[in-house]
Amino acid sequence: MTDKPRFAILLSGCGVFDGAEIHEAVLTLLAIDRQGGVFQCFAPDIPQMHVIDHGTGEPTSETRNVLTEAARIARGAIADLATFDPAAFDALILPGGFGAAKNLCTFAVDGPECTVDPTVEAALTKARAVNLPIGALCIAPVVLAKVLGAGRLTIGSDKDVAAGIEAMGATHQETTHGEIVVDEGLRVVTSPCYMLDATVSQIAEGADNTVAALMDMIKEGQPRAAE
Repeated sequence: MTDKPRFAILLSGCGVFDGAEIHEAVLTLLAIDRQGGVFQCFAPDIPQMHVIDHGTGEPTSETRNVLTEAARIARGAIADLATFDPAAFDALILPGGFGAAKNLCTFAVDGPECTVDPTVEAALTKARAVNLPIGALCIAPVVLAKVLGAGRLTIGSDKDVAAGIEAMGATHQETTHGEIVVDEGLRVVTSPCYMLDATVSQIAEGADNTVAALMDMIKEGQPRAAE
């Protein structure tokens, strides 16, 4: 067992248009490493909603698996989300990318009436039950809004997505590049990242600030049972 802070990273595939946003995912891993933590990547073993040709932006006839695709980002060191045990970790982070709104949940299609993949919902519910700090980047806060039905979150300044978050019971706070919103009560940290027209260095700033805030929560003490 390591005495370094342990982060679980929930990926939704590989590629901005149909999976996890690669810059956000990799820069989150870098931020964790640079700030003295360790990480384990997870993904649900489910089919992607669809596959997008990232050169043309058009759907293809291919079918792909979220866990298999996410393994590309994790260099093969990935685990099925069904095996996630919050007791083995100090924090959980969801990078963004359309996969968060297409594979982890159906927000991209159904808006606030979306459903969440059962494995994803179970993992987040277990994490919340022990008050595990949770971070979410870009569009991924919509998953938290649907599962938690509460909290102060940000996806930047997109009014339609912000309205969807509020329709699911959470409160949206407008932010810009690198900024984070911290809900101390729920121990949730969110940052807009590529929900804004951003540079890669601005994505790195958002990831760094998110990880730093989660590190502060970890230092406050071990995860506590939710009230």
